Amino acid sequence: MIQLLGEFDCKLDAKGRLSVPSSLKKQLPDVERDGLVINRGFEKHLVIYPKRVWEQIVADLSSLNPYEKKNRDFIRFFTRGATDLSLDAAGRILLPRALTDFAGIGNEVVLACQLDKIEVWDKQAYDGLFDDEPENFANLAEEVMGNKARGAHGA
Repeated sequence: MIQLLGEFDCKLDAKGRLSVPSSLKKQLPDVERDGLVINRGFEKHLVIYPKRVWEQIVADLSSLNPYEKKNRDFIRFFTRGATDLSLDAAGRILLPRALTDFAGIGNEVVLACQLDKIEVWDKQAYDGLFDDEPENFANLAEEVMGNKARGAHGA
């Protein structure tokens, strides 16, 4: 299972290319061979998936009943804009213009690793997320994770 860590401030060049930070690239050893997939996120951001992770998502989507309208709608909305990415010789990826427009991404972005995927946010939008941080994060943690069995990683 892939577990990505880190938050990276980056800039897009004039052509919309993003240089993948070397410390992130090290966490993706098969990226040059396998590639990546970028897609719309649930909020106004983009998500980059290692190809293996995307293939598992597609397998999950394929198991949905296609005769149910909500399933078809979800698949359409979820996969809309999904695009293969590959690193060029300089270690850059070209972010599709339609996707960056959707997410309101300017030339400053944050790559925020979230378990097995990388969220791509406009820097100002990402910083703004934390202006709305819950007043009591401990209460949110209890609400979201409180029903889980206590493991060795409890804080």
